[in-house]
Amino acid sequence: MPAAETRTGMVRRARKIDRVLAETYPDARCELDFDNPFELLVVTVLSAQTTDKRVNAVRPTLFAAYPDPESMAAAERDKLEQIVGPLGFFRAKTESLLKLSQALVERYDGQVPGRLEDLVTLPGVGRKTANVVLGNAFDVPGITVDTHFGRLVRRFGWTVETDPVKVEHAIGELFPKRDWTMLSHHLIWHGRRICHARNPACGACPVARWCPAYGEGPVDPVAAAKLVKTEGRA
Repeated sequence: MPAAETRTGMVRRARKIDRVLAETYPDARCELDFDNPFELLVVTVLSAQTTDKRVNAVRPTLFAAYPDPESMAAAERDKLEQIVGPLGFFRAKTESLLKLSQALVERYDGQVPGRLEDLVTLPGVGRKTANVVLGNAFDVPGITVDTHFGRLVRRFGWTVETDPVKVEHAIGELFPKRDWTMLSHHLIWHGRRICHARNPACGACPVARWCPAYGEGPVDPVAAAKLVKTEGRA
């Protein structure tokens, strides 16, 4: 994009990119399986440094044993560790789930709060996790700044910020609040499938014409097509 791009021009370009990504990924959604706010909160915490596919695989066993905060708070540590073991960092994740569930029971009568300011007080819950829960379980607009989202908004030239909170606020100013949750899904899906951290598939990118970083990866359509992933976090 031209160095002299105006603020209005950037807003229009950003919204155009989001519209095209919405058309490209009409099924974009949270790729973690869940049936209620508690499940989404737990699986989001578990998804750190592992894949959604692995978390989804242990989810049925986990919630069959511990369907609510009360039962999970009372869980025997070794049994909980066995269930989350395949996800890696199982001791730390078990500790997080125990403390998180206990806090929900003690502070919120076993209910997941529907406000950002309450969610971020829970053990192991930061703004990213809170926004995932708000946007997908409570229909409260939120921007989820994960590694994919941060990478793409910088490549698109929407911000130069690297701090997740600053990124969240900067991007929030470019889009109507009602669009925040789906914007997050669109960018995360695109980052997982085409706009990879290494070797982005530029030649297969539907928004290449509006991207200042076009050319960081192969621009040849055949070479780029080989880099495209048909699923997200496999």
